[in-house]
Amino acid sequence: MSGRYPWGEATSTGVGSHPGEDHAEAIRVVLGESPRLPYLPELPARGVGADMAGRTASLLLDLPVEVQPSGWRFTDRPGRDLKRARDHLRRDLDALEEAAQGYEGPFKVQVCGPWTLAGMIELRHGDKTLADPGAVRDLVESLAEGVAAHVTEVRRRLPGVSEIVLQVDEPGLPGVLAGTVPTASGFGRLSAVDAQLAAERLGAVFPGGVFPVVHCCAPGVPFGVLRRAGAAGISLDASLLRRRDEDTIGEAVEAGTALLMGVVPGVDARLPDVGVIAAPAVELWRRLGLRAATLAAQVVLTPACGLAGASPAYARAALAACGKAARVLREDPGE
Repeated sequence: MSGRYPWGEATSTGVGSHPGEDHAEAIRVVLGESPRLPYLPELPARGVGADMAGRTASLLLDLPVEVQPSGWRFTDRPGRDLKRARDHLRRDLDALEEAAQGYEGPFKVQVCGPWTLAGMIELRHGDKTLADPGAVRDLVESLAEGVAAHVTEVRRRLPGVSEIVLQVDEPGLPGVLAGTVPTASGFGRLSAVDAQLAAERLGAVFPGGVFPVVHCCAPGVPFGVLRRAGAAGISLDASLLRRRDEDTIGEAVEAGTALLMGVVPGVDARLPDVGVIAAPAVELWRRLGLRAATLAAQVVLTPACGLAGASPAYARAALAACGKAARVLREDPGE
C-alpha cells in the first residue's frame, strides 16, 4: 500500500466496460492485466440491463424501472427488464467470486452517478428525473442504500479485499451544472443545478469504508464540485485536460486527491511506446512543480474511457500497456 491510497505504486486499472458478452473471460482479462487494482467489468453488449443506466438502476431500492422506446423509466412494479438487469449482475458476481478466489488487495466497482442517472431515467409521466428536484432526492436516497448493499455483497464474496474503490461515473455532470441537458422532448434544456447541491447529492451516495473516485470523461471536469462531494480520487481523460484547469488540479493533488488518468484510447488504435503513454502524467507533474516521488503512488493509469467499443484483443492490449506505462512513473518520475 502507499499510505493514504488503497493501491501500491505503479498501478493501472480499467474504467469499467468491456467488449463482447463473455463476462467470465472479461474477468480473467482484468485479473491478468490489472492485477494491482482489478475491477468488476461491465459488458453492455449483452443488451437490456447490462448498460450503465440499467445496471445501476438494478441497485435502486423501491424504485423499479423498465425500458420504454425512449429509454429507462420508473414504473409501479418490477418487471422483466429489471429482473434481467439484476440477473446480469448476479451472474457477474458469481463469475467474479469463482475467478478471484484467494485474491488479496484493493478492488474497484463502478456505478453510475446520481446526476448522470437522473438525466437518463424518465419519470412515469415522461419527464427526466433531473427535471424534478424531489425525484432527484428520492433517487439519491435509494441509490445510496443500493450502493452500500452492493459494496457489502462484493466484500462478502471477496473476503481478501483490503479496500473497495468505489468509482462513481458522472460523465453527465458538466452538462447538469451548465444547464445543457436536453428535456425529454429534446426541444428545451433543463435548468442548471447549483454546484453546492450537486456536490451534496453526489457525496450522499458514497458509503462509509470505501475509497470514492468519480469518473468524468467529458470536457470541463468540475474538480471543485467533486472535491466538495468528498471524492478521494478523480478519473478523467488526460487528452481533455486544459491548461487553465492546471491550477485547480494542482490544488487537488497537493491536498492528496488521487488522479486516475486515461492515457490510451478506449477504441482500437495503435498503442505507442510506454514512455509516450506515461508522458501526460509525467509532464503534468513537471508543469505543476509537484514532488516526483509522489507520482507513482498518486496517479493510476487507465484507458481514456470504457472499452466497450474496442475489440477484445485491443481491450487486453490497452490494459497491458497501461500496466507497463505505470511502471515508468516509478522508474523515471520526471526528475
